[in-house]
Order: sequence, then structure tokens, then C-alpha cells
Amino acid sequence: QVQLVESGGGLVQPGGSLRLSCAASGTIFSIYTMNWYRQAPGKQRELVASITSGDSTNYADSVKGRFTISRDNAKFRVYLQMNSLKPEDTAVYYCNFRRRSIDYWGQGTQVTVSS
Repeated sequence: QVQLVESGGGLVQPGGSLRLSCAASGTIFSIYTMNWYRQAPGKQRELVASITSGDSTNYADSVKGRFTISRDNAKFRVYLQMNSLKPEDTAVYYCNFRRRSIDYWGQGTQVTVSS
């Protein structure tokens, strides 16, 4: 059974940092592109960052230069380092990958940026 579990969210002041972690189980991890999405209240879920099996990365314009996605295939984990956080980064962050046209999601972790 495929399972994704996110952790690392919380409350942080503007300008602060957080590191999100996603633990995967029940699947071969290293061959898939892994994604981080976020969904703010009243907004659609949006793609924040992706990392391919070859460690190529892609970022939404809104987070470029501030967020870094990485993966540790030996630990079946993908990370999102978030620096210089802004109030508009407040959202539930989800880990995701697609296998055979099926999207798999974690339960999400709340990130709140507020003073």
C-alpha cells in the first residue's frame, strides 16, 4: 500500500525558515518524480516544486530562490527547504507523485507564516 506522510509544518514568522519532509512507503521511490503542492484557503492546489529521478528540479515562480526541493532515495524521503517565508506562503503543503496515471497524496502539513 502506497503511503506518503508529510511532517515539518508549523507557525513561523515572516522571513523565517521551515523544512518539510515527506516519507514514502509501499513503492519503488527512486524512479518517480516527486512533487510538493500547496493549497491556501479558498484557492486551488498549486504545484510548488518538483524533483525528477535524475535530481532535476523545477519551481513555481513565486518560490524560486527561496525554496529548495531535494530527495534521499536511500531514506525514501523528499524534502522542501523553505527560506525567507512570506505570509502568502501560508497553506497546507502536500507531497505527491504519479504512478501509472494515478496520483498519490499525503495528508498534508500546515504551514502558517504570521507575526
